[in-house]
Amino acid sequence: MNLRGAVLAIAGLCFGAGLWALVSGAFPPAFVFVFWGGIILLGTLYERVRYKQIQAGSPGPGWERTTERFIDDETGKPVTVYVEPVSGERRYVQE
Repeated sequence: MNLRGAVLAIAGLCFGAGLWALVSGAFPPAFVFVFWGGIILLGTLYERVRYKQIQAGSPGPGWERTTERFIDDETGKPVTVYVEPVSGERRYVQE
């Protein structure tokens, strides 16, 4: 299990325990578990939508290659960041 899976599992357990406690009538502690479990679940799931996928080729004309590089955790391959100067949009390209 990776870190993302572990975070989702723990957040799901907190959220579920909070819902169970709400049904049982323990409002103050239940609210804390439901609130933070929900926030962590939503944030972790939203992260996949927010961050852009890594592309296989150069984005084309008008894009400038930056000096920013990193190793992709999933593939183990180097990734270069390109930026479009007018809009500031960034693209991640696998080398």
